[in-house]
Amino acid sequence: MFKTTLKSAAIATALATAPTIALADDMDVVKAFYSDLLTTPADVKLEDVHSVISEDWVTTPAPRNGGTGAEGFYETLKGFGAIIPDLSWEPQEILQDGNRFIVRGRATGTPEGPFLGIDPATGKSFDIMSIDIHTVEDGKIVKSYHVEEWATAIRQLTAE
Repeated sequence: MFKTTLKSAAIATALATAPTIALADDMDVVKAFYSDLLTTPADVKLEDVHSVISEDWVTTPAPRNGGTGAEGFYETLKGFGAIIPDLSWEPQEILQDGNRFIVRGRATGTPEGPFLGIDPATGKSFDIMSIDIHTVEDGKIVKSYHVEEWATAIRQLTAE
């Protein structure tokens, strides 16, 4: 009887903690989106992108370069990295509901080339907020909605 009770307790514990482990892994994936992809994007490799987002990742709004999925996002990252080599994007707050995550982020950087219609670069930096909603499935981000304060960045970059 003791063996049966112990075995039942072990199974119950494994079942009770399995979703928690998966959710913790999902949180790590969301954090990696910012630390491994959006921060210093010039250093990102395609395999880094594939480790965080799904091949057919959907983002709204769609990137200006028209690229879609993981490959399109990789091209977007390379473009940002070439223009803003010191780009940093850090989560300030992450709220979770199952496999969905709302992230209030902070992006900072100093463009070294034409950016948001500002040409030539002014040498000034921006510091803006973003709000993202990510859906994670099977350990990868499959869908993202995002809003950034790019109008604030323009004001900061062109301020006298």
